[in-house]
Amino acid sequence: MIVLPLVVEGAGQRRRLERLFGAMYSIKRALRRDVRARLHAYWAGSGRLRADASAWRHELGLTREWLERRAYHHLERSGWLLGHLSKALVMHQADEVWEGVARHLFGDREGRRAGMPRVGGWWDYRRIAGRARSHTTERKWETFRLFGTLQGHLAAHRHPELGSEIVSPLQAAGLAPGTRVLAQPRHPRPPERPASWWDYGGPLVLVYNGGPAARAGELVLPVRLAQGAGRWPHLVHYLDRPERWHKVDLVRRRDASAEGGWAYEAHLMVLGSGYCSPATRARRELAAGMERLGGVDGNVSNLAVVSFPRSHSPADGEVASTRVTLSDEEWRRLAGQRRQERARQRALDRSRRAANPEQYRSTARQARRAERRAAAGLDERRVTMPGGARLADARGRPRQAYRKDVLSQSHRRLRGEHAEAAAGFQVARTQRARRLATEIVSVHGPHLTIEEGDVSAWFRLWGRRCLAFTPGRLINALARECATSGGGLARVSTARTALSQHCLCGARVAKTLRQRTHSCPACGLTGDRDLVSAALAAFTVLDRSGDPASARVDYQLSRRAQRAFGQRLQAAVAGSTVLRPLGATAARPRPPIKGQGRASARPHAGHCVVPTPVGSIVSPPGSHARNPGSHYGQDLWESA
Repeated sequence: MIVLPLVVEGAGQRRRLERLFGAMYSIKRALRRDVRARLHAYWAGSGRLRADASAWRHELGLTREWLERRAYHHLERSGWLLGHLSKALVMHQADEVWEGVARHLFGDREGRRAGMPRVGGWWDYRRIAGRARSHTTERKWETFRLFGTLQGHLAAHRHPELGSEIVSPLQAAGLAPGTRVLAQPRHPRPPERPASWWDYGGPLVLVYNGGPAARAGELVLPVRLAQGAGRWPHLVHYLDRPERWHKVDLVRRRDASAEGGWAYEAHLMVLGSGYCSPATRARRELAAGMERLGGVDGNVSNLAVVSFPRSHSPADGEVASTRVTLSDEEWRRLAGQRRQERARQRALDRSRRAANPEQYRSTARQARRAERRAAAGLDERRVTMPGGARLADARGRPRQAYRKDVLSQSHRRLRGEHAEAAAGFQVARTQRARRLATEIVSVHGPHLTIEEGDVSAWFRLWGRRCLAFTPGRLINALARECATSGGGLARVSTARTALSQHCLCGARVAKTLRQRTHSCPACGLTGDRDLVSAALAAFTVLDRSGDPASARVDYQLSRRAQRAFGQRLQAAVAGSTVLRPLGATAARPRPPIKGQGRASARPHAGHCVVPTPVGSIVSPPGSHARNPGSHYGQDLWESA
């Protein structure tokens, strides 16, 4: 899928898009309300449910066909919807609602069902799913249609400094990154209406006809492409073959700088594989050829990885260990972001209170001041911004719904900035997880094993730490990178393995959650608790493929590897719980995580810290395999 930004010019186009999203949201809300009432009746009829659940569902209308007919009914009963929506859009919306209903009614392979479908809020409705293009019937594209060619876009918006020898998109894809290929105007005008859009070969445009009763004609929105040569291989892969174009979804996202507060995009899905750069393919092929087995230990604020050669022989490679954590600079940056979020939230609250003072109580201080003025015979002073709680009924529900409040334009703009900043933060977290996952796989290979844990339970106990480090996001990115590199991230049961309570020699070393170091009285192995658990995970096998409950630890193999690697394994699992980037001054020690020991600000001797823009990968000396992203030849070792 590729994201194509759309250019919306004029209040007319913007108003039409807003009404289109409003109409589709009303259809979705009506369908969700209808189906929720029937789902409550379905689960309430326990006798009919036990006798014949299928007949009971059909009698209540809990089928895809009933939802589609219900959507047509809402469309035809409401006259104004016919001016904005087509039947194809409405039917596709009904199919999407049914997908949520099906996940609630029918469990997955493990018997788990999704929750009751929710109506959802207006501000969360950001995607109108288009219907797929017909590849059996020519010139049949029922909802949002993409017309034009990449060649026509290059010819219409060619950069003046682009060489005359560049005449095709494929030639532009071969230019050096940084070369300007396009010079698109800031306010492009839609092209003239051709005799037939199917014969149109100019710049790329998105076309929507509207509903059967539409009077405004076609909605034509120009597409803005990336102008640098570095993005053209990506554009050529998706856009150079129009016969592969499959489906277009219309998406809006919060953009405080855009007029109206929304930016609109077309998400184009093509029939084929996604784009993969040559460098990424080479990196994954190199990782797929690595004969290594590794283990991963995920934690609230760090992730440890230890890998061995597949033969577990020092002659075939060294033991490698990696520890991912947040640097002190990142903690300071996250603290600054939290301060900005709190400031924006306080500004939003003040704006809402100032616009709706009758919905809030005065504070005790404001009430005492009013009493003193009344006792002194002074006029009552109107409180413009009450600071107390919102007026509520006996059950604690607000007397007036928040959606009925009067909001100023500055409040709406600030709310858009707040939502945009939150979305940008999530995108940055995802990119960080992907980058760290690629670095881990390039060092340890794609064949890794991790102990299965409940990340949601971590969030309930250590929510702020988990939100900063995002362990679940990092583990999921690592699983995807392992799969695309020819391997996989196997998950094993915690109850069967208890990696944190055992040593590589097989002895049981009981540790509380507060204890972050491992010290085995049987074999003398000492080191970081997480690194020892990751090393032990590398020797975990599954008796039944894909079943975490069938996991067991091959202690015979781990003892043989411990004897073979000796002191090198000891150095690999030795670590510190608090790390700092090289060259950084000693920062104030971070507060300990709940349930763990007090953190120390003094790093252990002999730690290698490779800082990244949004993460630090930490490895003990002498145990790190050659990482393409590391800076060799530099003094990476830090002494205490």
